[in-house]
Amino acid sequence: MAKAGATYGMSMLWTIVASCFTTYFLINLYGKYTLATGETALQAFRKHIHPAMGIFFIVGLTAGVSGSVIGVMGIVADICFEWSKTVIEGGIPSIYFAGFFIALVYFIFWKGKTHFFERALAVIVAIMAASFILNFFIMMPPPIDILKGMIPNIPEVAKGQGNSPFLVIASMVGTTVFSGLFIIRTTLVKEADWSLKDLKKQRNDAIFSVSLMFIISAAIMAAAAGTLFKEGLGLSNASQMISMLEPLAGKLATSIFAVGIIAAGVSSQFPNVLMLPWLLCDYNQSERKMTLPKYRIMVLVISLLGLVVPVFGAKPVIIMIVSQAFNSIILPITVACILYLGNRKDLMGRHKNSLGVNLFLIAVLLFSIITSTMGINGVLQLITA
Repeated sequence: MAKAGATYGMSMLWTIVASCFTTYFLINLYGKYTLATGETALQAFRKHIHPAMGIFFIVGLTAGVSGSVIGVMGIVADICFEWSKTVIEGGIPSIYFAGFFIALVYFIFWKGKTHFFERALAVIVAIMAASFILNFFIMMPPPIDILKGMIPNIPEVAKGQGNSPFLVIASMVGTTVFSGLFIIRTTLVKEADWSLKDLKKQRNDAIFSVSLMFIISAAIMAAAAGTLFKEGLGLSNASQMISMLEPLAGKLATSIFAVGIIAAGVSSQFPNVLMLPWLLCDYNQSERKMTLPKYRIMVLVISLLGLVVPVFGAKPVIIMIVSQAFNSIILPITVACILYLGNRKDLMGRHKNSLGVNLFLIAVLLFSIITSTMGINGVLQLITA
């Protein structure tokens, strides 16, 4: 979102709107499937489509979140390093920050209790939301630019900015319309012991989640658009956000933005590092007991990927964009699966998809294919550039 705002202003806001609306729609459909059948997504893929489909999602989603772990922790570490320069001369090396946050996430995971995990995550997300919303009012671009951003368009390639708009759009869609979200959602719905009588509760929960997703995403884009894009600076390195924002927005705004980015990065690491063991438990229909040694080793290995950027000096923004663009490539299959399952009368009964739902799903499928194509083209342009 920061990359899009800094490079293309608010012109890609329509992508966030379309992505959030699609996310809400798919959350409802996948949740409704579990409410009607009692089956989670991976269980349904394995039983009613083919076991290989479940394995595909396990491999594909694990690959996607592994890239995300590398990119996210690299961005957080770089942001902290640059921010520390305002307090200590020369700053604190990024590897120390990466090590600290990896240890923090792993410690919360090690506690092994769902309630502790949920409360810790809720606090971090609340800090993130408050930071970005406050930042929006400090650094917001002109309202007319925000309104224009609602009109779908593909901006011209920004010279010298490193990434095509296709790749950025695909990565934005991959970030918000994340296949792993819908699959894990079915697991959480089943664990909550909800039934069809809780359909309204599930819908309200989805509305709150997606609304917060839109506000935070738009606020990040607006902060970059109102400062970096306005000055024609763009964004290629995460640490630039601090050094460039301070003279434009002041120390307070810069500090608030840094806190929000750090909270966003740390909060996203929780589901990222837990994705593989959760998917395996779901696929094998085994108890989700994260205290087992094999799961603790898996989470540790994935968590340590967060050291790749500080140790090897990779570019976290590029890694992050490519990993999220990869997620958008998985999306069409995710949509096709629920289109098939939702129309199985033997599974859904009177709750099978209506004509309106099917038409919208087909539209979402076409949208996901287009964004996947954008992602592939963007990655190819990045490789051949």
